[in-house]
Amino acid sequence: MNFSDFFPMWNKLTPDQQNRLKDTASFRSIKKGTVIHNGSMDCIGLLLIQSGQLRAYILSEEGREVTIYRLFEMDICLFSASCIMPSIQFEVIIEAEKDTDLWIIPAWVYKQLLEESAPLANYTNEIMASRFSEVMWLIEQIMWKSLDKRLAAFLLDEASLEGTNQLRLTHEIIGNHLGTAREVITRMLRYFQSEGIVKLTRGSVEITDSKKLAALAGD
Repeated sequence: MNFSDFFPMWNKLTPDQQNRLKDTASFRSIKKGTVIHNGSMDCIGLLLIQSGQLRAYILSEEGREVTIYRLFEMDICLFSASCIMPSIQFEVIIEAEKDTDLWIIPAWVYKQLLEESAPLANYTNEIMASRFSEVMWLIEQIMWKSLDKRLAAFLLDEASLEGTNQLRLTHEIIGNHLGTAREVITRMLRYFQSEGIVKLTRGSVEITDSKKLAALAGD
């Protein structure tokens, strides 16, 4: 793997800094469903996703989950190194949504390099700004967009990601992504089914009318 693929400012690092990134990085294969980072309880370091898919979510005091963003091939996860960013005041959990191969750069190594390299610090700030933009977009969706529209958009996004209209998703998983109780998702999906938009079977949702679903989502 070329680390320069993850860091567009790679050539602005000194040879010593490049070598420290490469030499201290460790490779891991993560199974689907594994929690990689559990809020402030650990700080494993920076994650460089070689393949697979990760989900970042927050958990309410009542135990309700809501997905704040996802990470895919060639993405970088900063929140798994949150201990080097004391300004972050909320707990983010990182879980593997699919079997994932990734590289881990220790938090202490990355912190040293951030203090030494302005280009690396600037790039890290860009990534952080992008993540917070996603979080703000999510807050706007929750506050101003009705659940039926959010659910329709979610199903369309899933179909696009998986390349199929046959989605292997339980109502509980969908609820976790949208921060909504399973029972509420079930009622909404049954309404979609009555409208001929989806077909429900155990453990899956099949999109039967993508145009209606897109119209409902507002796309």
